[in-house]
Amino acid sequence: MSANCEECVYYDYDEELAAYVCEADLDEDEMERFLRGGTRDCPFYRPGDDYRTARRQ
Repeated sequence: MSANCEECVYYDYDEELAAYVCEADLDEDEMERFLRGGTRDCPFYRPGDDYRTARRQ
């Protein structure tokens, strides 16, 4: 898995914070594992594909 947030489908701009944030929907256990950082790569990374929706149309 990769940890390149800029290419992740969960990485989005939050206008209230005026910054990019990870919007992965994590439960309490997943958030704990994520914050502990037991792995070098992000286990929630999903490659973002801007053209995925266009190909289905």
